[in-house]
Amino acid sequence: MAERLFLRLDDDPLHGPESGVPAGTLRALPVCESLQRHVSHILMYRETFAEGHEMRERVLPDGAVRLVFNFGDAPSADDGEGYAVEAIGASAAPVVVRMRRRVEGLSVTLRPGAAAALLGMPAGEISGGAVHLDALWHGEGSELLARMAEAPDDAARVALLHAALQRRLAGSDTKSQPVAAAMRAAQLIAASGGRRPLREVAAAVGVGERRLQQLFQAHAGLSPRAWSRLARLHGCLRALRLQPSSPAWADVALDSGFYDQSHLVNEFRALCGVTPTEFMGHAVSGSSKTAR
Repeated sequence: MAERLFLRLDDDPLHGPESGVPAGTLRALPVCESLQRHVSHILMYRETFAEGHEMRERVLPDGAVRLVFNFGDAPSADDGEGYAVEAIGASAAPVVVRMRRRVEGLSVTLRPGAAAALLGMPAGEISGGAVHLDALWHGEGSELLARMAEAPDDAARVALLHAALQRRLAGSDTKSQPVAAAMRAAQLIAASGGRRPLREVAAAVGVGERRLQQLFQAHAGLSPRAWSRLARLHGCLRALRLQPSSPAWADVALDSGFYDQSHLVNEFRALCGVTPTEFMGHAVSGSSKTAR
């Protein structure tokens, strides 16, 4: 059974060069100004597989909460069920997505802290899993999916999506102090590549370290430590894009903030599900046939 890699870092327009996604499969759609504080990006994806063929895609974690609207055959994650419309919780673990037949849909990536406003519950309540969006939106998820499926083009679909998300924001408290603190902490940790001590992050947002743990788990859906681990990994992955195909791993480890090479290897296995060498093999294979 074929398996490919999918990686998207914050500054990648569609996906990273390591991804094995065929060119033209993904398309970025605009996020209206009123939603940009809560939604980082919207992607449309389309791909068709031969009958009886299954593609396994190893998706590396970015720690984000997502809304997914499937117009075709819903992919399934690991051994779980795929929903036509779903909210996917934040995770620091890789997910193997299984795709068959006609895959077509919209993926909406939320910023840290946005789940409470857009889903009606803190991100921590769906961490590491997926739920049918109707369970959170009281049936409105399936209604929106049906309207988008009937829309004449992608621009009309994203307009319907924008309107639905704006309505949900209008009825929520989008500037609460706890949410703002969690969002600011996430930004500080990411900007430091996961190297800033959490006690400093807590002090910078005006809370104690224990309170930071509570706020972050609730509103980002991960612990601050897990977010730091992902930030450090992402910094390492960016650095690897500038390295030869056989980098000096001990130097990469130290330059990226790991204790040593063993620490780097262990984190790759935990967060990516592959070793650094296996990742580079995927990266070379993916970059040879895809465009960013």
